[in-house]
Amino acid sequence: MTNRIINIRWIIIAALFTLHCSLFVSRIAAQKRSKFEFRRNLPVYADSLLKDLTYPMAWGNSPINDFNEWRRAARQKVFDCMLTPPPPVPGASQAGFTVLYEEQREGYKARKIEIQLSRYYTVPAYVLIPDGKGPFPAVNALHDHGAHLFIGKEKMIRPLACEDSTVIKDADEWAASLYEGQFVGDYLARHGYVVFSADAPMWGERGQEEGPRRDRYDMIAGNMMMYGIDLSAYMTYDDLSGTEFLAQMPEVDPQRIGCMGCSMGAYRAWMLSALSDRIKAGAAICWMTTTDEQMSFKYNRTENGGFANCFPGLRRWMDYPHVASMACPKPMLFINGSQDKLFPVPAAEKAFSIMRDVWKSQGADENLETELWDIPHSCPLKAQQRVLEFFKKNL
Repeated sequence: MTNRIINIRWIIIAALFTLHCSLFVSRIAAQKRSKFEFRRNLPVYADSLLKDLTYPMAWGNSPINDFNEWRRAARQKVFDCMLTPPPPVPGASQAGFTVLYEEQREGYKARKIEIQLSRYYTVPAYVLIPDGKGPFPAVNALHDHGAHLFIGKEKMIRPLACEDSTVIKDADEWAASLYEGQFVGDYLARHGYVVFSADAPMWGERGQEEGPRRDRYDMIAGNMMMYGIDLSAYMTYDDLSGTEFLAQMPEVDPQRIGCMGCSMGAYRAWMLSALSDRIKAGAAICWMTTTDEQMSFKYNRTENGGFANCFPGLRRWMDYPHVASMACPKPMLFINGSQDKLFPVPAAEKAFSIMRDVWKSQGADENLETELWDIPHSCPLKAQQRVLEFFKKNL
C-alpha cells in the first residue's frame, strides 16, 4: 500500500513538472521585444548585405580574360571556401569497395556496395550495370534533400531485396511523391547506362544514431565547422570522389559520364559539373536561383537553413549561377518549375540569363539548355524522359 502511494505521488510530481515545462516553453515562445534584429530567418539588414555582394570572381567581373585560366582560378576559390577536404585513403590510387549484395533485374544487375571515399569513412552506394558488353555511358544519380533524411540513394534507385521492409516502403512512397512513382536510376539503367548513387552525409545509412531529425541537421553542420570542415563541402567532395570511382569501373566509358538530380540533387549536379572534368554533361531539375532573390524579403518564404548548400564565404566571390558557369562549355540542362514555391520564376530566369551570357561568350550557347516548365518542385516522368533524351544526345 505504501509503495502504491509513493508511485502515485511520483506520477503526480511528473505530471506537474511536465505541465510546468509546457507552460514555461509557451511563455518563452510568446515573449517578444519591441526592438529586434532578425525577422523571418533573416537579418533586418538583408537588403544592405545583398547590395554589398559584388561577386568579383564571376566571369565578366574578374580581371582574368582567358576563360580556361578563369575557371582554374574560380575552382580554386570554391575549393578554398570548402575548407579542409576529407583525407584520402593512404596509398590508394582509387577507392576500395566491397560488394554487399547483388541481384538481377530486367536488363541490368543491381549491386549494393560499400566504398571507401576517405580515411574517415566508408559510404554505402548502389550501382546498376546494364546487361551486355560494355563499356557503357554512366550517370552519377544524386539524391534530393526533401527534409527527409531516412533514405538517400534509395530515392534514386529502387532498394535491393537485402534492405529492411521499412526502407523499401519508404522509398516507394518517396518515389511516388516526387518522381511520379519511377526510380530514375533504374529508368536510366534500362536504357543502357551504368548508374551510381551514394548516400550523402546525414542521409540514409550515413545518418544519426538517434534517427533522422531535420531539426538536428543545422546543429550538426555547425559542430562540423568547429572542426574546420564544412558538411555541405563534404557532400561535394564525396560526389567528386564517387565520380572518380565510377570512371575507374571496367564497365564504364570514362569519356561518357554525366550526372543528374532533382532539388538538392540538382544543386549537387551543377556543382559537380562545375568542379569535375570527369563530368561531360549534367542535368539539374528544380534548383537554380540567385542570392538576391533567395535571401531577400520579397517572397512569403525565406531560406530555412542553407547548410546543405553553403560554403563559407563563397557568396563574397560568386553567386550560384557564376559557380555553375564553370561547367561551360560542356552540355548542361536546367529545368525549373513555374509552380515551384522554393525557387520563384524571377530567380530562375535571372540565373538562367547569367549562365546563357557565359555560354554565349564562349561560343557554346547551343550546349546550354534552360527551360521553365509548368510543374511544382518535383521530377515528373516527362522530366526524366527529357533527361534521358539529353544524355542520349550528349553522352
